Order: sequence, then C-alpha cells, then structure tokens
Amino acid sequence: MEKVSLEFDGKLNILINNVGTNIWKPTTEYTGEDYAHMMATNLESSFHLSQLANPLLKSSGVGSIVFLSSVAGLVHLSGTSIYGATKGAMNQLTRNLACEWAKDGIRVNGVAPWFINTPLVEQVLGDKEFLEGVVSRTPLKRPGEVEEVSSMVAYLCLPAASYVTGQVIAVDGGFTVYGFQQPGY
Repeated sequence: MEKVSLEFDGKLNILINNVGTNIWKPTTEYTGEDYAHMMATNLESSFHLSQLANPLLKSSGVGSIVFLSSVAGLVHLSGTSIYGATKGAMNQLTRNLACEWAKDGIRVNGVAPWFINTPLVEQVLGDKEFLEGVVSRTPLKRPGEVEEVSSMVAYLCLPAASYVTGQVIAVDGGFTVYGFQQPGY
C-alpha cells in the first residue's frame, strides 16, 4: 500500500479483491491445513487488503471495492463446504463494509460467478458429464465467459454505479434462481 500511495498521490479509487482457491472434498475429509489455507487465501487476504487500502480509498472520496465471491457463498455446492463458507463470509463482509465505509465515500460490492471458462475450471468443465450437470442447472445453458464477469466488475467501479453499494450480484446465467423445473414448462 505504501507503493500504491506513492504512485497515486495518496489516493486509490478502486480495489478489486480477486483471489480464491478451493479444495473439493466431502466435509469429513478436510484437514485443519485445508481449512486454514482456504480461509487465509479466500477471506483473510481480502479483509486485510481492504483494511490497508481504506485510508487511500477514503482520500479519493470516490473509492470502490469489489469482492470476487462465488455462487458457492449463496447456495449449496457439493464438495465446497469450506470454500462456500469463505465466500459467504466475504458476501457478509461486503455488506458490512458498505454500511461502515459509506460515510467515507467508499462503495463496496461483490460479484458472485458460477462456472466461468477459465484455466482453473478447464479440467472439470472438460468432463462431459460434469459439464452436462452444470448446463442442466443453468437457464442460459452454458458456462459464463471471463468478459461477462469482468464487465460487471468494471460497471461496479464506474460513476454509473455510484448509487450501488452493499450488493452481491450473481453472474451465473440464472443458476441461483433456477429452482425445480417440471419438464414441459
């Protein structure tokens, strides 16, 4: 943050907290190391970086933080109990900071993607059966693209979104609202 402060004259307009890792396992198989690693990577790093950036965001008067969360922080996804907990906590942190830091001119939002075509999920989406499962639960019938997530992140940082704070927006092709679908309807 010292370097950022020097480079940008003590001000920072935008902080994107975009980090994450997952270890897919049944809950009973996680180790203490798995838990500590995912908590530190997914939640603690974003929390502490936001704390450190606060004075610079406040100095700008128009600061914006965007957390990259996941639909796993909104709904159950098998094999992701710790990951989902970190992203659920990140979603609540988004809401808390939005309320606490609004007085300082800092807006805080989150973006919660579903499966997005990235190198991190290339292997699982390459499994035909897994991909069919993803597509069957997604009304738009496909995984998302990186640009669809980055466009939402960019929007949340623009003056056009100046009245948006405390929101966690799912970029998920409709996955989180799909529910049960009776055939033929």
